[in-house]
Amino acid sequence: MDEILEVAEVAADFGLEGVMAWIVRLIGLLALLAGAGMWLVADMSLFVLPAALMVVGLVLLIAPSIFLLFLE
Repeated sequence: MDEILEVAEVAADFGLEGVMAWIVRLIGLLALLAGAGMWLVADMSLFVLPAALMVVGLVLLIAPSIFLLFLE
């Protein structure tokens, strides 16, 4: 956990926190769409993997805002 905070502090020093936040949000959006696609298009009978992807996607969409709030 300390390494993650250290990387975030270095990124903040260089003014890259916005870029990192948007990259994480983009990954979250892709995970959310992949989960929804697996559930809707692929007609997966096992709901665990698509649901997990959608939850992870939502967390990654929300987490950068909360993380940057704590850094300030």
